[in-house]
This record gives sequence, structure tokens and C-alpha cells, in this order.
Amino acid sequence: MISEDEATLATRDGARLEARISLPSAPAGGVVICHPHPLYGGDMDNPVVVRVAEVCRELGLATLRFNFRGVGASTGQHGQGRDERHDVTAALAHFASVLPSGAPLGLAGYSFGAAVAARVAGERAEAPPLTAVALVAPPVAMTGDEPFAALASLTARLLVVAGDHDEYCPVAALQALGRRLPSAEIKVIEGANHFFFGKLYPLGQAVADWSRALEARQAGRGHGAG
Repeated sequence: MISEDEATLATRDGARLEARISLPSAPAGGVVICHPHPLYGGDMDNPVVVRVAEVCRELGLATLRFNFRGVGASTGQHGQGRDERHDVTAALAHFASVLPSGAPLGLAGYSFGAAVAARVAGERAEAPPLTAVALVAPPVAMTGDEPFAALASLTARLLVVAGDHDEYCPVAALQALGRRLPSAEIKVIEGANHFFFGKLYPLGQAVADWSRALEARQAGRGHGAG
């Protein structure tokens, strides 16, 4: 098992977030991972979040997973997805500061975390730019397409993945979202519901394929420098 270290992140509006970071000696890149809805038991130890982190670490990527404000040891209170954007921004800024200069940076989110991650990715003006974004089971049946609209102009590699039995991200809604995001790679996991019970392995395969965009970007950067 690849180890993780505990960390505390500070947001621009004063929250302090509990986090866990895995930082190999020469990471191919790094991925920040956002957990599902805090009011329904979501936290950074959610099985889907853990699986995404495991897959990324197995490919030599650094990972950062954290608890949104008001969850676990994180201070503050639930902000209806608005204030949580500060949490994601803080996680990305902290990660960029500890990764090697120029290392590719990815952002992944599951369910509620996917909606918050999408908003941040669509609004992000800070450097470094995001190389890859993954939305796992975005809850479009609850949020509509609005949180994801700004991703239409995203230049990062974009993966949207959900199960064909997902009650919060029905296949029809997923396909409609894909039409609004023409550059997105849409993947449907057969037999999976919103929680990916018994389907974490195929989900991991989809995430592994996506995360190789970070490996490729790092390899290309190293080749150019040589």
C-alpha cells in the first residue's frame, strides 16, 4: 500500500481542511479528488474516492484527497456547493506548491464533488492550468447541466463516467451532457448504480485510462527538456 501523510489546508475564507497527501519522490503529476455530498455521509474515505486515489497512485501520480468544510476535522459548515469552491481552490493551490515545478495537475470529483469540481475547473484562472478533469457520476438529475456549462471551453482532457443504473445521473441525461461538452469522453459502466457497488474495478479502469493523460503530458515535458 502506498502511504499517505496528513495535512491541513487553509482556504481564502478562513476554513481549515483535513487532507491526506501521497507524494512519491518523482511524481508523474498530481490529482486532487473531491468527495460526495457531505449531508449524506460523503467524506474523503468514501470507497469511490479511495478507489480513484488508489488507481492514480498505482500509476505514479501524487494524490490529495480532503474533507470539505464541516466534514470530519475540517472546520466551517456546509456551503451548498458555493463555499466548497474555496475548498477545491485551496487544495489545488496547496498541491501545486508541493509538486515539482510544471508537473501536470488533474482534478477529479464524485457526485457532489463532481459538481463542485466542474464549477472550479470552468472558472479557474490561476496557474498552473489543469491538464485533466474527471467527473464521476455527476448528479445531473439534481443539479441540471448548469454546473457543467463552462466546461464546454475546457482545454484539459475531460472524462465523464457513470453507471447505466445511476438514478442521479441517468444515461439519457449523461448523453445530453455529452452533447453539450463535445470534447468530453463519456463512459458508461454497465450494471453500475450511483455508488458503483461491485463495479469499482471497471470504474478504476476508466480512471486509469484518463489519468494517463497526466503521465503523457509529463513524459512530453521531460522529452522536450531533454
